[in-house]
Amino acid sequence: MLDLILLAFIGYILVLGIKRPFLWVLLYIYIDILAPQRIGYGIITSLPVSLIAFAAAFGGWLALDRKKGARFSLRQGLIALLMVYCWWTTGHADFPVEAGTKWDWVWKAMLFAIFLPLTLTTRLRIEAAVLTMLLAMSVIIIGAGIKVVFGGGGYGTRLLIVDDNFGIYESSVLACMSIAIIPLIFWFTRHGQIFPPDWRVKLFGAGFILACTLIPVGTEARTGLVCFAVLLMLTFWHMKHKAVFAGLGAMALVAAVPFLPASFTDRMGTITNFEQDQSASTRVAVWSWTLDYVHDKPFGGGFDAYRGNSFKYRMRVEEQVGTSTVVRYADVVDEARAYHSAIFEVLGEQGYPGLIIWSLLQLSGLWSMARIHRHWKNREGPGNQWQAPMALALGQAQIIYLVGALFTGIAYTPPMLILIAFQIGLANYLKPFGAQPSTAQPQIDHTQETAPNLASAPLATGKPA
Repeated sequence: MLDLILLAFIGYILVLGIKRPFLWVLLYIYIDILAPQRIGYGIITSLPVSLIAFAAAFGGWLALDRKKGARFSLRQGLIALLMVYCWWTTGHADFPVEAGTKWDWVWKAMLFAIFLPLTLTTRLRIEAAVLTMLLAMSVIIIGAGIKVVFGGGGYGTRLLIVDDNFGIYESSVLACMSIAIIPLIFWFTRHGQIFPPDWRVKLFGAGFILACTLIPVGTEARTGLVCFAVLLMLTFWHMKHKAVFAGLGAMALVAAVPFLPASFTDRMGTITNFEQDQSASTRVAVWSWTLDYVHDKPFGGGFDAYRGNSFKYRMRVEEQVGTSTVVRYADVVDEARAYHSAIFEVLGEQGYPGLIIWSLLQLSGLWSMARIHRHWKNREGPGNQWQAPMALALGQAQIIYLVGALFTGIAYTPPMLILIAFQIGLANYLKPFGAQPSTAQPQIDHTQETAPNLASAPLATGKPA
């Protein structure tokens, strides 16, 4: 029955897309994030729904879209360059089979990130695409949040609708991205047009944000806690009443601590004492190995090159003997351990050239969003109030991702590549208006789609929590 519901929804959007081809782009975002083929149990698991959606999205844009306002930017060129370089390193990989498996999904994510900005030529399209991603993620996050409230969660506990470590369903990835999207959720509670921000939208947004904050607690992923701390700092930086925010935040923290599971506080305590945590100690050892590896192979070893690592390190161990605590150091031998850092992931797999391209892609995004925010934040008029907040939200989402990526191997994760595509689309859309006076109001192209049609179509579905 679940397979039929998912297939019926996908088929429904495919039919609607005959009149509104951009809906096929939204369908691919939905499938790429939620992966309904992994949610089902029967026929949907054997159908190439992702390929069908991408073929429809690209074919619809190529054949039916007017392409007015479509632009190819430098950042799209960087993604294309990185994709070509990854293709080359895959052909010279240390582990060709494993590298081919990772390449099979990485190139698709990169190709869509190059293509998506070409379709984001109106405010409505940009908003619809961001909303689709958020609603697709809400199926996962809200369901997990409910389980945390009633079940408590825990490291390794099944909270998600898919028992899989692929993509966003990996606990550390989800913990990072659930915090990263909070600024975008907040944007919709103030500036959305598809669903005007009335009390219902604000209530749903508040509940969604609460569920996002519960994900790090439920998964007990330390990355999530670090990302949440970054979110608080970014919010504090842009608050007008900083003292009030700091006071309320401190009160909320004091009130929340007694309700946190003991396993959560114990695991978070290893952040400041990594020498006693094998997982954290292993990461430091892997990073050291990676630096030695690229010294000998500066162009990287291709995807999954970490499988060739082998190292020994000493870990601090404390033992309670009577009333005394005895400290000793134990030798730990490990091999084929993942990078647990996007920086070292790119460095080990693509070498210095790949890391330079990837870093330029990220830094140029932060610069672009800061530039848009600076140019639009003081503009007046009803049509000029959403641009700066959206640029700020996309920039904050990227900052949170980058901090989380320091401790998680998510260099090519599809949600972040889609966020980069949103940044490119926003920058391309606003580019013609950059030189106009402060009273200029970008116009929305209603010739190809209207808000009611997009709002009336369901954008997410999934297995009950």
